[in-house]
Amino acid sequence: MKKVVSTLLAAALMTAAAGCSGTGGTNAPAAGGGPANTDSGASAKKPVIGVAIYKFDDTFMTGVRNAISAAAEGKAQTDIVDSQNSQPTQNDKVDLFITKKVNALAINPVDRTGAGVIIDKAKAANTPVVFFNREPLADDMKKWDKVYYVGAKAEQSGTMEGQLVVDYFKSHPEADKNKDGVLQYVMLKGEPGHQDAELRTKFSIKAVEDAGIKVEKLAEDTAMWDRVKGQEKMAAFLASHGDKIEAVFANNDDMALGAIEALKAKGYFKDNKYMPVVGVDATAPAVKALEDGTLLGTVLNDAKNQGKATLNLASVLAQGQTPNKDNTGYEITDGKYVWVPYKKITKDNVNDAK
Repeated sequence: MKKVVSTLLAAALMTAAAGCSGTGGTNAPAAGGGPANTDSGASAKKPVIGVAIYKFDDTFMTGVRNAISAAAEGKAQTDIVDSQNSQPTQNDKVDLFITKKVNALAINPVDRTGAGVIIDKAKAANTPVVFFNREPLADDMKKWDKVYYVGAKAEQSGTMEGQLVVDYFKSHPEADKNKDGVLQYVMLKGEPGHQDAELRTKFSIKAVEDAGIKVEKLAEDTAMWDRVKGQEKMAAFLASHGDKIEAVFANNDDMALGAIEALKAKGYFKDNKYMPVVGVDATAPAVKALEDGTLLGTVLNDAKNQGKATLNLASVLAQGQTPNKDNTGYEITDGKYVWVPYKKITKDNVNDAK
């Protein structure tokens, strides 16, 4: 009898011990002996947003990506992927997001004309989508009421670039090297067909002409938003046109910084040999160049607010709500667009960019 009681008692103790140390409880230790995850319930309630960047090694888009991550803290979970500058790769990433049943998509399209395919995929899965920085075609934006766009108006940035050069030429008569009353310039363009590249190119020169200054284009070429390519193209411009060049327009800061390197190799920015160079984005390296006196000016493309607005819209949509100024913090134009304004930046107001 004593043996039976002892056996029953031992079995009971073993059962109790197993109940205390089981792995199914919410406070159980994590695998590998790590601390327990006591916030799993709170995390599960946060919407999951799939974010695709056109390529990670773009300086400006790195700023937007970081802003999205910062804005998501405490509000949403983000899965951010690199599309590697390939639209088919980005389409595959979108398919994977939809398979994972994310609550919303935030897409920086590789090719703006490819946005329609992504919208079709998102609509079929009833997954709202916010495009940012590269504006889809207007007809694609009309495909579905759960499609939004966050960005800035490229024509505004082009106009501001032109105004920066106008201000310099009007205050520095010596900038007209050959005294012919005509601004001889070269243009470094971004990606061919990209709306930002086309509009910045057009409106920067229009602003100069609107100010009453005649212009002559000596050379124009694409450098694909890239600093190294910008340096190579500028070196070629200098080889062809040399000191005839009176100003350099670049569709973004990376290309402008590349142009500055090529100019330095030809003796510019020392011994009173200067060339006005303007860009767009107000990236950290560009701000340093402003302070160094090598970059004349840039236009603040507000990465922080583009990222924050994108995350806020996607988060609201992920919760089944309709975005408005009250729940996103941003004015929504035509029911679909959030426009983040640009700002001219020179050495005088460089702290505004910081």
